[in-house]
Amino acid sequence: MSDLYYIDTHVHLNDEKLLIHLDEVINDALNNGVKKMFIVGWDKESSEKALELAHKYDFCYAIIGFHPCNIKGYTDVEYNWLDEHLSDEKVVALGEIGYDFHWDTTTKEEQDIAFIKQLDLAVKHKLPVSIHSRDASQVTFDVLSAYSEKLVGGVLHSYSGSVELAKEYTKKGFILGISGPLTFKNARVNKEVVKEIDLKFLVTETDSPYLTPHPYRGKENGPKYIPLILKEIADIKNLDESICQEEIIKNVKRVFGV
Repeated sequence: MSDLYYIDTHVHLNDEKLLIHLDEVINDALNNGVKKMFIVGWDKESSEKALELAHKYDFCYAIIGFHPCNIKGYTDVEYNWLDEHLSDEKVVALGEIGYDFHWDTTTKEEQDIAFIKQLDLAVKHKLPVSIHSRDASQVTFDVLSAYSEKLVGGVLHSYSGSVELAKEYTKKGFILGISGPLTFKNARVNKEVVKEIDLKFLVTETDSPYLTPHPYRGKENGPKYIPLILKEIADIKNLDESICQEEIIKNVKRVFGV
């Protein structure tokens, strides 16, 4: 089992909070066995930074795309840039994309257009998608259902929906990103999802610097905490941690090709 390691499939090393002490963040991750990190963009600038860091560090990869709250005023210029860079060898997915009705920075119509444009690009480039869905469970599922046969796959980032919806997503070939909130004492639904969904549909992620797991909740998150999330998955499933670790590595390879 010595060849096992942890993977953070969704981390914002391109966030200013982490960039200011990036060497420390990366060293802490590596020292805790986190050997691969997928850096996720939310707009053009952060996607550029994700690419830059992915090329700087051989253990980092990029997920580039435009978050639903960050597409205001985007034109063909931004989408053409995205189209051009999705063929980069270090890009493993398109994201994070989807719907967010918690904030009102963009309208549903603007989010519809951005989501469809980017799903079409994912189909064109045969890339999986990283899906952001907040206060938008049904519309996200409806759109992804219509695309599921065309997409090569995708992950529901920091999944927080119901067990029933999770089962429907896995039937369509999507996987679930499991993050820090799983470790919260009151995370009844998250824990139920992990208990009920087959391990082959789960991957670990932090969403650093956000969603810090227990017992560090409220402090800055980092990929170094992935082992805490994996341990919680193993405890809930009553499995050895190394079995969960091995399966998640397989899942990442199957979905992201890494």
